[in-house]
Amino acid sequence: MTTQSGAAGTNAALVRESIAALNAGDTERLLAVVAPDIVIHYAEMSEPLHGRETWQQGFELMRNAFPDLEAHVDDLVASEAKVAIRVSFRGTHQGEFQGIPATGRPIQYVSHEFYRVENGLFAEEWICSDMASLFRQLS
Repeated sequence: MTTQSGAAGTNAALVRESIAALNAGDTERLLAVVAPDIVIHYAEMSEPLHGRETWQQGFELMRNAFPDLEAHVDDLVASEAKVAIRVSFRGTHQGEFQGIPATGRPIQYVSHEFYRVENGLFAEEWICSDMASLFRQLS
C-alpha cells in the first residue's frame, strides 16, 4: 500500500476515519465531517439530494435496517480534492428496509463511492451501490 501525502493523504485519512466511525455507529463523529450543504448523488436517483439532515436520515435508515452493518475499504485512491473507494458492506437485516420487513438474513454487497472534500468536510458524494445484490438477498 502506498502512503499518500499532502491533501490527498489528508483526504484519504478522512475517509478511513469516517469508515471507522460508520462501523462504530458513531453518528456524531460522521456528522462532524459532513458539510451542511452536502450534495448527495445516488446512482439510482435522477436528481441529487442535499443537506446534512438528508445525509443523516440515509445513515439512520441503513443503521436501523442493518444495526451491525460493517464496511471494509477494498480500494482507495485519493487526490487533492477527491477520494474514490470500493467498499464491501456486511450486516444482518434486522429492521425494515425499503418496505421489506426484517428477515434476519445476513447481507453483503459492494459500493463504489466518490467524495469531494472541501475544507476538511465531505462537500459532495457519489454513491453507486450494488442494490440489485442487496435486494436479491432480502427476497
